[in-house]
Amino acid sequence: MGNCCRSPTAVAREDVKSSFSGHDHTKKDAVSGKSKLPITVLSDVAKENIEERYLIDQELGRGEFGVTYLCIERGSRDLLACKSISKRKLRTAVDIEDVRREVAIMKHLPRNSSIMSLNEACEDDNVVHLVMELCEGGELFDRIVSRGHYTERAAASVTGTIVVVVQLCHKHGVIHRDLKLENFLFANKKENSPLKAIDFGLSIFFKPGERFSEIIGSPYYMAPEVLKRNYGPEIDIWSAGVVL
Repeated sequence: MGNCCRSPTAVAREDVKSSFSGHDHTKKDAVSGKSKLPITVLSDVAKENIEERYLIDQELGRGEFGVTYLCIERGSRDLLACKSISKRKLRTAVDIEDVRREVAIMKHLPRNSSIMSLNEACEDDNVVHLVMELCEGGELFDRIVSRGHYTERAAASVTGTIVVVVQLCHKHGVIHRDLKLENFLFANKKENSPLKAIDFGLSIFFKPGERFSEIIGSPYYMAPEVLKRNYGPEIDIWSAGVVL
């Protein structure tokens, strides 16, 4: 099926091999003599081979840390998406904590037609896998480009969905921190397809009155408060306004 359809575990092994010039993660440390065990990212799930329950098919997309594949559940034959994150790329404790937080947030948010749902998260020695709902309709960005323009009524409908996402996140103590056209996908290719928010990799939990200083997000959509290093959930409202 070509390189894009290889097992993510196999890809991760090759990544490790090429990056460390053949050095094995589980080899004994030259100084301490102790074996370096593979890192554990998700402490509440047992390590398993995802391909025993899912068929990992073609690549759908690629980000800084993860590659998203078409995923088929072997039992039900349901089509899903699997975001596979190579542990090789999780170089710091902060990187590991970011993945843990992304999983925790997706589990924490209630099931809603406007948010991509997480079916499960699992890992093996090389990769963390997030098995999610499949959205086949493409990005909001691409649909706007293909249309050329939206009518005010159509734009209002899309914006209504985005406002629901913002409200839902904030009600449950989550700031998305990366709302943009590329992070909204249509469930299918129909004109009236549901629109869903994705990618909670930069999201964070917050408490009322809590302020943050980390500069994070996508520049074109970033609120001035982020650059001033003093922000709260209001930054999502700014980003929604930019989308509109």
